[in-house]
Amino acid sequence: MMIHRLYVVGCALLFTVAMVSPTQASEPEVLPLPGFGDLVVDNAERRVFISGGTSSNGVVVVDRHGHVNKKIENQYGATGLLLSEDGTTLYVAQAAGDAISAISTHTYEEIARYPTGSQTCPTHLARAGGQIWFGYGCTNSWDGGIGKLDPAATPPVSLAQHGDTLFQHAPFVTAANNTVVAGQPATSLSHLQIYRAENGALTPGAAGGVAGSNLTDVALSPDAATLFTAAGSRTAVQAFATADLSGRGSYATGPHPAAIVASEDGIHLATGAYTTRNKAINIFRTGQTNPTRSFGLDGDVLANRGLAWSDDNKYLYAVLQGANDPRPRLTVLSRPLD
Repeated sequence: MMIHRLYVVGCALLFTVAMVSPTQASEPEVLPLPGFGDLVVDNAERRVFISGGTSSNGVVVVDRHGHVNKKIENQYGATGLLLSEDGTTLYVAQAAGDAISAISTHTYEEIARYPTGSQTCPTHLARAGGQIWFGYGCTNSWDGGIGKLDPAATPPVSLAQHGDTLFQHAPFVTAANNTVVAGQPATSLSHLQIYRAENGALTPGAAGGVAGSNLTDVALSPDAATLFTAAGSRTAVQAFATADLSGRGSYATGPHPAAIVASEDGIHLATGAYTTRNKAINIFRTGQTNPTRSFGLDGDVLANRGLAWSDDNKYLYAVLQGANDPRPRLTVLSRPLD
């Protein structure tokens, strides 16, 4: 997954940040969504798209300060989000609609919808090797897999691109350069599969259960050489070489790491844990074991896969959810490295 990644906190819940000036957190605002699916930052237009998950029918557009500008409706089970390389199209995985939609980022109108087949539940999106790859799967019966979307092809959708690997539910997918990583969520052990994307196909590479149990997030370094994983059974985000899944260190988060995102320059790694403790979000310099900044949450917890950087590192977006309120809240940490 890539970004893969918003201000928000409910009126009865406050977001506080343990920090030193000049870092600032935005005023919280509850998003008009029943839950959280994914977020993606549109750096060119300085806005963020946030989906509401399998029980929602919409995608919210917020400005870089976290204020809601628009809600895009009729996106059934909107979960995975992906921007086209030129930024003109937002792709939405409709887990409840068995389709992937294409939305104009200029007009916010849906310009195409690509059915993925009955009971496929496309959920996660990534781009590599000139193609869009998606993790799909609805049930516990190991019918999950990886599909390909090529809007210029006939037909545009091809399923079962994952080879012999079995997936229960829709696998997480993330990508960088020509590397695609698929991770098995919510099982013990969580299987990881590395692929090479070229010539419109995926070639399997290294694979294994090194991430632990109950995988919650996967991310790649910009050069695709390093894979980062967050799993509920661990107390740290772990790093692995994509070439062979050999260990490349870890980043302590405390119990239940929930989110990871690498900065676009590859220098920093933001991590988060499913906790209300004082240091729920930590920022590390890549390769170093001690965080350079830590931020605390008061009452809320960080959503799984709920972090995203702006491309200039001036904003870190974090999606929060209350213990008794699934509605997402977006908070924006401005100048989080200062």
